[in-house]
Amino acid sequence: MPVRYEQAGTKVMNMRCPYCSGEASKVIDKRDSPESGHIRRRRECLEPKCGKRFTTYERVENLELSVVKKDGRRERFDRNKILGGLLRACEKRPIARESIESAIDDIEASLRAYPSTEIDSKVIGEMVVKKLRKLDKVAYIRFASVYREFDDLNSFKNELEKLIRK
Repeated sequence: MPVRYEQAGTKVMNMRCPYCSGEASKVIDKRDSPESGHIRRRRECLEPKCGKRFTTYERVENLELSVVKKDGRRERFDRNKILGGLLRACEKRPIARESIESAIDDIEASLRAYPSTEIDSKVIGEMVVKKLRKLDKVAYIRFASVYREFDDLNSFKNELEKLIRK
């Protein structure tokens, strides 16, 4: 949507008026709505014969993320899967639900900033592992044992030694 600047710094937008189909309007009021994630703009048509006011809404479109699984299948990203895994790993640990939700929010924000909308499941798993390592060491070992498919006590021992060294 191109913006034209006119006299006295007034912004005139090319937004079609729903009444007269004129393309020039100006924003007379703007309100952000954090709970719904949109911006409400009150506009006025600049066509001399019209001059009516109307409302437009602007929202950011979230792109659908796809997860590429080990076997090559693709699934829609589901934050509830991460939540389920973290809740299982953190079960009976002194970790607030808000801390877990915050970790998931951080992971999802990182994924949305990722250069591609198709993300390898390993990338997501490593992000979860890093967050858990900072959040709680026992929950980290629980999650890592499943995620990294520990098959014997030596796998646990090696991971614990790495954790102790850090």
